[in-house]
Amino acid sequence: MSFLDRVRACAVFTPSAYRPFRVDGVDVGLVAHDFADVLRRQRDVFVVDDEGVSLSSAVPADPDSRSEAVARALRPLADAGMLRGWRDEPYEVAARPGQPVLFTMERAAIPRFGIIAAGIHVNGFVRGGDGAIHMWIGRRALDKANSPGKLDQLVGGGKPAGASVRETLLKESEEEADLPEPVAGRAKPAGAVTYRTERSEGLRRDVLYVFDLELPEGLVPRNTDGEISEFYLWPLQRVLEAVRDGDEFKFNCALVIIDFLIRHGHIGPDEPDYLDLVHGLRSLALAEGALR
Repeated sequence: MSFLDRVRACAVFTPSAYRPFRVDGVDVGLVAHDFADVLRRQRDVFVVDDEGVSLSSAVPADPDSRSEAVARALRPLADAGMLRGWRDEPYEVAARPGQPVLFTMERAAIPRFGIIAAGIHVNGFVRGGDGAIHMWIGRRALDKANSPGKLDQLVGGGKPAGASVRETLLKESEEEADLPEPVAGRAKPAGAVTYRTERSEGLRRDVLYVFDLELPEGLVPRNTDGEISEFYLWPLQRVLEAVRDGDEFKFNCALVIIDFLIRHGHIGPDEPDYLDLVHGLRSLALAEGALR
């Protein structure tokens, strides 16, 4: 494998397999044709034709009414096993991050509608006395719905409806690594990684807001929500090799680490795939213009 293989794994997309999901005439997602056929049964909420999927005019055009109607239509699909991992955790539906929220949708359904979702990932690292970087790595619990047992960042999580990016950072840092606000609040924004890729749960169109958090030697993270089974403090070279040579890391966590390695000079312009890596880490924006 290679760094570029990890980036390519997050760029699997067959445009002909989808049709647009529109709200108020604006494209907000992409629905696979087979799932669109399932939605045809929910005529009081969804209108499905060969050109796309939209909300029925029978649904009042305010965010709360739309949210309630969509939840009412989708919950039976979850009960029937067509939507796995229902969490009662609403996410915002908008044309793109920062735009007005049109309504909210259960997190588990977001990929089935190809809606852009946002999250935060925190690179937690320690500098030794010689300046060498060690990175905190978490192993995901075996009962996680997605990527059980895979390696992960120190902290990572989706941004739920109504929460800001900073609020999500602080909440996830406390729950996943037992980092109090005075510590987690020192995390420095370091840009974003975006991608569009087909996964078993659907079409992932994600924006990951990336943070770097330098931690003092001796501080040991402790998971409090059961989502991480254990933490490791690895030399950065070991992290680099694990991402480059294997498949231990969760698919999007590998991208966040590649981004860290580029920004900190551990992958440089002499890397044969350097430009492809740089561009590939923002493939959602490049491929769709969705974030312009």
